[in-house]
Amino acid sequence: MDKEAILKKFKPTLDNILYILHDLQDENPQHYLSKDDIKVCADYLNIPYSYTHSVASFYTMFSMKPRGRNIIRLCDSPPCHLMGSKSLLDYLQRTLKVTTGETTKDGIFTLELTSCLGACGVAPAMMVNNEMFGNLTPEKVDTILDKRRKEL
Repeated sequence: MDKEAILKKFKPTLDNILYILHDLQDENPQHYLSKDDIKVCADYLNIPYSYTHSVASFYTMFSMKPRGRNIIRLCDSPPCHLMGSKSLLDYLQRTLKVTTGETTKDGIFTLELTSCLGACGVAPAMMVNNEMFGNLTPEKVDTILDKRRKEL
């Protein structure tokens, strides 16, 4: 879907800004909002570029830099932290050879932390793109990563 088709899905009102930005980011193969995406949104809503940029940069679900095909969001809420998310973060960083916020050299994974995924009952938890995983162990993480690599 091109940018114009995304915009046509929404009325040009400010209350649609987050929906438009999400769809623009989702349509980008590198899962980020380019300067052009922000400009297109601002122009369509007839609002300043700076306002649109400030909205996009405020929310952690938006990125202003290219990311991998699979975005891993590891929950770092207190329940997940107590259930071992710190050791899973260390494991992911070693396994993927990246630090938080970085993308693997092959462009397959970007590792991010998030403050809460709302999955406290299955802590520790993470999302890969839009899929939730809970009760994680290093072995479960390996299975998830292997499956994503094979989907290419």
